[in-house]
Amino acid sequence: MRVLIKGAGVAGLTVAWQLFRHGFDVTIAEHAERIGTGASGFAGVMLAPWCERESADASVLTLGRMAADWWEAALPGHVKRQGTLVVAGNRDAGELDRFASRTTGWKWLDEAAIAALEPDLAGRFRKALFFRQEAHLDPRKALSALTGGLEEARMRFLFCTDGVPEEARHDRVVDCTGSAQIGSLPDLRGVRGEMLLLETREISLSRPVRLLHPRHPIYIVPRDKNRFMVGATMIESDDAGPITARSLMELLNTAYALHPAFGEARLIETGTGVRPAYPDNLPRVTEEGRTLHVNGLYRHGYLLAPAMAGEVARLLLGQQRQPDRRAS
Repeated sequence: MRVLIKGAGVAGLTVAWQLFRHGFDVTIAEHAERIGTGASGFAGVMLAPWCERESADASVLTLGRMAADWWEAALPGHVKRQGTLVVAGNRDAGELDRFASRTTGWKWLDEAAIAALEPDLAGRFRKALFFRQEAHLDPRKALSALTGGLEEARMRFLFCTDGVPEEARHDRVVDCTGSAQIGSLPDLRGVRGEMLLLETREISLSRPVRLLHPRHPIYIVPRDKNRFMVGATMIESDDAGPITARSLMELLNTAYALHPAFGEARLIETGTGVRPAYPDNLPRVTEEGRTLHVNGLYRHGYLLAPAMAGEVARLLLGQQRQPDRRAS
């Protein structure tokens, strides 16, 4: 079966990888000039289904708990299994209790245990939650490595195209164009996310740290070269314009609250992205004629894309095995 995948973000590439493993003839069409220009390139990529359960449906944990294994199998050496640390300021200690009541898979840490885990946070927080089973990876490195693996497998990439001229040459189309389908797919809406990339040698972190706050909770994810991704806002809007002054101040102020060293950090990059979401904030695979739509990955792109790719593969394999009724 020949399959055309429209969109080379995290959804499209994971579907391509899954279908390649099952022997499908796959072509990937991308509207942009290169990989990683959309929201997928600005993600925090915390493979954190236990933490996400705090504000998400139970299916996020069910579908996402094997994501780290999927990514490790696809990209050996890219997944960092250091867990997630969740902290709160002394005045917001109740936020930790609330977070704990809505999640599982955590362990309480006292000041000494926090210092042992993250020495640069010594003395800053009295207690924390540690989610040992969680992981993270770098989105741009992951997208690049996944693309490289697919190219080595001689998979065909078409850039600067919406794929329409190619559709007639393929048996099925898998549309993974995300927010481009807002207004076309029923109930799909945009949720704007904004992030910062900071650089400083004054602090070192080994794992993502979530700082709980009643109004401005953030996460900080360590990257290579003394860089840290700080995110992210969640604004009900499909505006993809530059970061707002308010969001910039909120993210910087909350990062400073985690550690004053971030006050002297260099602001390397800001980024915004419109993340597609359905009313229940869960992704879906829907069928429309010859096209399967994979959409609604919201803030769970890298976490739930492997599960959505598996569902696409099961659907296409099932249809491939059905007898051709036209021959009867």
